Amino acid sequence: MPASDAVEGGFTIVPRAASREAGGVDIVTFGCRLNAYESEVIRARAAEDGLSNAIVFNTCAVTNEAVRQARQAIRKARRENPDAKLIVTGCAAQIDPAAFAAMTEVDLVLGNAEKSQAGAYADTAPDLPDAGRVRVNDIMSVRETAGHLIDGLKDRARAYVEVQNGCDHRCTFCIIPYGRGNSRSAAAGEVVEQVRKLAAQGYLEVVLTGVDITSWGADLPGQPTLGQLVARILKLVPDLPRLRLSSIDAAEIDPDLMRCLAEDSRLMPYLHLSLQAGDDMILKRMKRRHSRGDALKLIADVRAVRPDTAFGADLIAGFPTETEEMFENTLRLVEEGQLSFLHVFPFSPRPGTPAARMPQLQRPVIKERAARLRAAGEAALARHLERQVGRTITGLVERSGVARAEDFTEIVFTGEAAIGSIVPLRITGHDGHKAVAETTALEAAE
Repeated sequence: MPASDAVEGGFTIVPRAASREAGGVDIVTFGCRLNAYESEVIRARAAEDGLSNAIVFNTCAVTNEAVRQARQAIRKARRENPDAKLIVTGCAAQIDPAAFAAMTEVDLVLGNAEKSQAGAYADTAPDLPDAGRVRVNDIMSVRETAGHLIDGLKDRARAYVEVQNGCDHRCTFCIIPYGRGNSRSAAAGEVVEQVRKLAAQGYLEVVLTGVDITSWGADLPGQPTLGQLVARILKLVPDLPRLRLSSIDAAEIDPDLMRCLAEDSRLMPYLHLSLQAGDDMILKRMKRRHSRGDALKLIADVRAVRPDTAFGADLIAGFPTETEEMFENTLRLVEEGQLSFLHVFPFSPRPGTPAARMPQLQRPVIKERAARLRAAGEAALARHLERQVGRTITGLVERSGVARAEDFTEIVFTGEAAIGSIVPLRITGHDGHKAVAETTALEAAE
């Protein structure tokens, strides 16, 4: 499953939660930006259903650590909120509802399809019978997505639109299709209308998100492509300054999407690729649909039409059977592809996946390779930041003193700028992690 970009922390393990007033409702979100989007749907549904004095955990299942952290957070929440209703949903709850139902701290377990349904939070009394405490249906039977549209995300500078859910691919390391189901696409007209609505509300950047967004349209009449959807949005919502894509599969960039990158500067020059490895044998054992050469060619082709494009990537260290030579191929890919932003995952076997049955590497080896890969990522980011020094670029202000460039570079600055606004910034330096713009540079640019 492609990962979300670092705006939202990738596959975040640390939960996010708003402060809960007495009798209110907290939504604690683990994982990808799609979960962050759906947490806002949960917030709206809970309010409509009259839910009060509750904490909803929207879980992630991408790693064992994500599941462990969710369980830990649930236990802590019960200790600190003995009278609150604790509701668990999300991918981990969908995949293993019995494990969460067995936790004495949990009052209700909802599946991924159920968590956004009207009435899901209407009957959540702590003394529900066991049969009523678990409401999780077969996710593979779900055929629709995006029946829920929201007006934006609470306290965020940009808006997200879910265009797709689920995944038809079966990578050997990934459990997510069993939490999300098969790929389903939102209708193009609904997506365009939501983007138009968000732009009218003042959002200057909209991100198209999903589990596997490059598969968008395959299940719709005529099998339109993601590129055609992007072109339609750019044409029909001319007032939107920025349109961004979440993580995409390196095996799928259609000609229309390439044309949009080449011809419309409102489509942001940043692509986060679900690469996972840089060795052909490991990619084959992962059951990925691209080769090392395919990935490098795609990067070169995009840069040929949009030279300012920056690339991020998901990479797994220590996949079963990975030799040192195979790992070195992945390590070299960072520099050969001039990648700037890495999400590095130490391999974690997920029960029920083919990779969990393959010959495993020792944990110290996996950790050491992950550390080397992260170090390569840090060096790559520093090189990227060094190239920004002296440039004047525009940034979307995410929070006080922090903005995000079109190519995803994070910028810190001193000075006043409204959250959600786009401001010009002259880059004067960097700290190895973020670009730096001084107040005087901001004023001069303005």
